[in-house]
Amino acid sequence: MINLLPRYLFNFVILILLQVLLLNNLQFSGYVNPYLYILFIITLPFSTPKWLLLVLGFITGLIIDIFMNTLGLHASATVFMAFLRPFILSSFSPRDGYEVGTRPVPSDYGFGWFFKYMGIMVATHHLFYFFVEAFDKELFMATLSKSIVSTLVTVLFVFIAMLFAKRDSNTL
Repeated sequence: MINLLPRYLFNFVILILLQVLLLNNLQFSGYVNPYLYILFIITLPFSTPKWLLLVLGFITGLIIDIFMNTLGLHASATVFMAFLRPFILSSFSPRDGYEVGTRPVPSDYGFGWFFKYMGIMVATHHLFYFFVEAFDKELFMATLSKSIVSTLVTVLFVFIAMLFAKRDSNTL
């Protein structure tokens, strides 16, 4: 993992900059919010220790919170997603486990596998984030629909990012 550190540091910076400079400034009527920065946690190597996942999730979310002035919402949602990641990965693991040196990306485990894994990860992040943001049971259906639409748009943005990453093997 040490030899992959520059790649992941580059991914971290690029995803944060894309989120802060581009995606946060797109206006989708305030209803759709694509959060591409979570791709950093999603694509970390399988061998990443659980404690490091939580720390990286917190740091990633906190940086987004600082730029968006959201008072820890992104940090909590990203830590929640990072906490669930090992459980989600174990539910999708092959019979013999994951091969050493592979990553949770389409080039290593296929498009179908990545779509299921990434979709669940994005959905857990978005559901947690939007329900904590609303924190009102009377807005349940509105919050649920906002979470679903934002999840679909984020999944679309992730696939676009993965297409660009496929051209350049040094990213994602």
